[in-house]
Amino acid sequence: MKLNILFINDVHGYLAPHPELFYDETGEVVEMAGGYAHIAGVVEDIRKENPNTLLFDGGDTLHGTKPLVDSQGEAIIPILNALKPDALVGHWDFGYGPDRLQEINKQLNFPMLGCNVYSEDGSNFLQPTIMLEKEHLKIGVIGVCAMIVDKVMPVKFSKGLKFTSGMEEVPRYIKQLKADGANMIMLLSHNGFPQDVELLKKVDGIDICLSAHTHNRIYSPVEVNGARIVQCGCHGAFVGKFTIDFKEKEITGWDYELIKVDGSLPIHTEVDKLVQNILEPYQKIRTAVLGRTDEILHRYCATNSTMDNLLLKAIAHVTKTDIAFSNGWRYGAPIPVGDITENDLFNITPMNPPVSTVELTGTEIKEMLEENLERTFSNDPFGQMGGYVKRTLGLQVNMRIENPTGHRIQEIYYQGSHLNFEKTYKVSFVTTQGVAKKYGKNRKEHSQKAVEAMKAFLKENPDFSPDNTERYRLV
Repeated sequence: MKLNILFINDVHGYLAPHPELFYDETGEVVEMAGGYAHIAGVVEDIRKENPNTLLFDGGDTLHGTKPLVDSQGEAIIPILNALKPDALVGHWDFGYGPDRLQEINKQLNFPMLGCNVYSEDGSNFLQPTIMLEKEHLKIGVIGVCAMIVDKVMPVKFSKGLKFTSGMEEVPRYIKQLKADGANMIMLLSHNGFPQDVELLKKVDGIDICLSAHTHNRIYSPVEVNGARIVQCGCHGAFVGKFTIDFKEKEITGWDYELIKVDGSLPIHTEVDKLVQNILEPYQKIRTAVLGRTDEILHRYCATNSTMDNLLLKAIAHVTKTDIAFSNGWRYGAPIPVGDITENDLFNITPMNPPVSTVELTGTEIKEMLEENLERTFSNDPFGQMGGYVKRTLGLQVNMRIENPTGHRIQEIYYQGSHLNFEKTYKVSFVTTQGVAKKYGKNRKEHSQKAVEAMKAFLKENPDFSPDNTERYRLV
């Protein structure tokens, strides 16, 4: 028999086709991609061709765009139920709090898995595994949610919960599933590609790992310790498709394709109607032009970001500060050359966090940035605790990634001179991921939130050109 395994990950609430960043021999290009109507269309066609088809969602599904944040994830439930995935795991999906996630979980027609998520009493918060069956072939699936939820995300994400790496749980569940007759073991994980590779090196018995979180576009599976691992970019721009041949319940061959989701794919009319109904109240902000950009704005680089340059310039503008920080978020569809709409601003910060100021010493700034560099580039994959490097405005950081923990930064320049470690600087930021509460004094919340700050900035500077200074420079 042939078994199809389809996979999407890190869609981040992008319901409809949107601008997406690609690359050719000229550099960066933007094309329209994604959309649940196209995803559902290609899934439906593959299911018709081969009923022995499974579909999995790697998480970051319930959060990321304004319709989802406004409804605390509820808007997408009918779409997901129409898509009929077999299981889901999570990360930003915890963003509305554990109680809200369980409310949503009850409305889904498929399980959310997480063998590594525990309630205060030590019980499993989510179903750890699922056993699926196609033509008497048993497929055991183990779910792992992002281990960082209770470590670096806002406290409300994980109140009353504990997250582990899954390193201890996964071997135990492999043994259990095989004892229950599983012919094949799959790991559905939102820990990230480096973390999943590290786990696979140390854990035997996994056949396929569907990885998420780090937005890797893996065009051909990576083989680790007998397992094949894939990841499908982000924002629903790709669907992964395994075709696996079985004979007498043993794998005899396999093929893999990373399918680009674009206008060439069929449209699922029911899902398309659901998407249009959700987006209809948001048409005004989707068409309200607030400014223009002469360069592609995106945050797909691990260090510097043209998109976050807009956010940082805006919060520095409204707070009258020279230095600004924000989190190194990965999600957020690119803004092509041309109009900047109000909806684009909500895509940059869908939760529209408050703008704040705090006083930091030069020493605190260096310690904070060193901590962030370690969380991004740790040589221990399980020490990598976030997204990309913390975004900054007003500073230039010269660094060596290969240096030991705490010693990556060679120099920090501010206004043409070395940062004075003894001096105190007033800085602006958004979210505690921008500047953690353990740093600084005189923390104050500004009257404007992030989207309002960007609107105010664009009103005065409608023709935006990002400052392409390398805020982080490898030396």
